[in-house]
Amino acid sequence: MTYISMYYYFLVLAVLIIYYLFPIKHRWIALLVGNIGFYFLFYKTGWWIFGITIIISFFAGIALQGFEGKTRKLILILALLAIIAPWFLSKNFNFILKIAQKDPIQWITPLGISFYTLQLISYLVDVYNKKIAPQRNIAHFVLYASFFPQLIQGPIPRYEQLQNQLITGNKFEEKNIVKGFCYIIWGFFLKLMIADKAAVVVDTVFGNYPAYSGGFIWLASILYSVQLYADFLACTTLAQGVSKMFGIEIIDNFARPYFATSVKDFWRRWHISLSSWLKDYIYIPLGGNRKGIIRKYIYLAITFLVSGIWHGAGYKFLVWGGIHAFYQIAGDITHNKREELYEFLNVSAESRKKKILKQIGTFMLINWAWIIFRADSLRLGIKMIKHMFTEFNPWIFWNNQIFTLGLEWKEMMILLFSIVLLWKVGLYHEKGLSISDSIMKQRLVIRWSVYMIAIIGIMVFGTYGFGFNAQDFIYGGF
Repeated sequence: MTYISMYYYFLVLAVLIIYYLFPIKHRWIALLVGNIGFYFLFYKTGWWIFGITIIISFFAGIALQGFEGKTRKLILILALLAIIAPWFLSKNFNFILKIAQKDPIQWITPLGISFYTLQLISYLVDVYNKKIAPQRNIAHFVLYASFFPQLIQGPIPRYEQLQNQLITGNKFEEKNIVKGFCYIIWGFFLKLMIADKAAVVVDTVFGNYPAYSGGFIWLASILYSVQLYADFLACTTLAQGVSKMFGIEIIDNFARPYFATSVKDFWRRWHISLSSWLKDYIYIPLGGNRKGIIRKYIYLAITFLVSGIWHGAGYKFLVWGGIHAFYQIAGDITHNKREELYEFLNVSAESRKKKILKQIGTFMLINWAWIIFRADSLRLGIKMIKHMFTEFNPWIFWNNQIFTLGLEWKEMMILLFSIVLLWKVGLYHEKGLSISDSIMKQRLVIRWSVYMIAIIGIMVFGTYGFGFNAQDFIYGGF
């Protein structure tokens, strides 16, 4: 089951009805039942591992408040090891066995383990640093750790951001239902009109790369960059939409990352909850930029290597993380020289031309790194990048060869239209404006006309309309 399953929305509807029928002070119980129902109805495997890590985190948080000194530090270390162990074993240990030429082990992998592991780590570290007080009601803590709309793919919530919203209960407000509905429509658009369509071309080329080179790889890599963004944004948008219906605000996880003017800027905009987690719990505790420039770069490299390991096991993920570290370090070192070059070329500091050049350059750097990320192995990823430049075949874009990659010309045009619409919406949001707020300000007949046109358009022209089965969300595999 995914967040675009009909059965999922039956569950959401049932929990919504129960939630608003309950007295406000008891509405958190409906959410807790929804969390448990979500896990047991659709993802029965590994629930006991999830439950054990929650219990360990709960009691360790209380113990951290009751002890001081070395005992307190030992409690934190042991609790963190216990929480990290299931994630490490299920996600990375087989890679170690492969290096040692041993047979892999069939590990049980709980749903959302990569996300809730970071969530529980942040909770315990914040309690240890006395940033928050530990939760002493285990039911309230289970509610926080297992909030079902964001359990699979985030955003990764901090305790202080989410806990009070879950416990206090919210009054029924029509605007929350309608705005949540808008988010859900947009999430379906991103998933079915962009991500799943782009995936057809991406999978064709990446799945048989020796048959493709030059322009084919350029097209597939760019579409993968778009696919990954639309897919992940779709999931977090759906999470925001469902949460909004309960009156609960979830942080934005993306801020138009492909409008970034540097790789550093990209990581301020991409997977914001993970980026901020890495900064707060890896980079700053290591020393951040407080111990000189050389150590700053070392800590930055370590942080991105951790990011690579979190995303998956294998050399390609380590190299992907290392590439981003290199990008940022090289960008920092060469900043002044690059600014001098712009000045020499008579490109003014605040000009639109300079911004566009920096955005294009940043996107290409990110795009090449995504090829390593997506390829079946590091070796194949490097070969694909090489083959982008060893054959010049631009004619494929006008001799119909691109229509042999799985999408007919009508579907390709729909995909192109949808990407342009995503870009236009991004430009609108870059100005600090909101599409959903703008629609909600219109008269009732206009609002619902827009909603119905969007729903019908997605049903007719989206993935389901062309007979494909919607793919699982990409980040659900991490």
